[in-house]
Amino acid sequence: MEKLTIGIVGFGVIGQRWTACFAHAGHAVHVFDPTERREAAFSEALPALMADLDALKGPSSAPGAIRLFPTLAETLEDVDFVQENGPEDLPLKRRLLAEIEGHVGDEVVIASSSSALLVSDMQGECRRPGRIVLGHPFNPAHLMPLVEIVGGKATDPQAIARARAIYEAIGKKPVTLNREVTGHIALRLMGAMWREAIALVRDGVASVEDVDRAFMYGPGAKWTLQGSFISNSLNADGIGDFLRKYGPTYQAIWDTLLDAKLDDETIRAITASTDAAVDGRSQDELKAAREAGLVGILKTVAERGAL
Repeated sequence: MEKLTIGIVGFGVIGQRWTACFAHAGHAVHVFDPTERREAAFSEALPALMADLDALKGPSSAPGAIRLFPTLAETLEDVDFVQENGPEDLPLKRRLLAEIEGHVGDEVVIASSSSALLVSDMQGECRRPGRIVLGHPFNPAHLMPLVEIVGGKATDPQAIARARAIYEAIGKKPVTLNREVTGHIALRLMGAMWREAIALVRDGVASVEDVDRAFMYGPGAKWTLQGSFISNSLNADGIGDFLRKYGPTYQAIWDTLLDAKLDDETIRAITASTDAAVDGRSQDELKAAREAGLVGILKTVAERGAL
């Protein structure tokens, strides 16, 4: 694997996890964050993140060195790729990407971790907007393989290909969008399912616990291994046969899907039912259980997954 020097701009939760991913894969990582706690965050966060990656992938044979720098210019000197992780603030993002450009070579691709902003809007002040792409990870970003990639109106397709190759080389599972849409792919899929889940709880059809159980112990496990299309195709003689057989059932469901508005009454109902499902467990306890469980699930998906 080609050994690169990766520039990480922004060392919050996402930046820390990107740093761990690239270093565990053997790349040198240069980090910049303007906050005063960057050194403390570095020492507090990285050991546990690297341990998670060791558990998932096995110990790194030659982890890359991670260095913190006091200025953006020093951080980005001679880097091969930049992963930007600034706040979801469009004017700030536009200024930051333009500033990053001033410290890297013309061939360096700059990827933003933005979850909601459009690349076409972010690249507006850049001198070379063709090298700006979205590289959106999925939380927890050091463990989850998904990275969503999309360019803006001015993005060069070669920049998208370069970003995808770099992500694949560190073990990620990138997907490329052919055009920009709000929320990209995964959040839109989650949003569609979650709208119905919230409405089912709001209308008293079922509790949060039972709605979540229905997904976890129903389609969730199968879709994790094979995705929705392949998984459903196995319930008939291929996907065409499935759609012909079960299309009317799904159409009847789609015709009666519920709508959800996050008004105060709905928020109160969801909060009460979720608190009951949590049953006193702390956020830290639930996160630790999630991370530990994901390692086993993702190992199985890597061995048995269809895509």
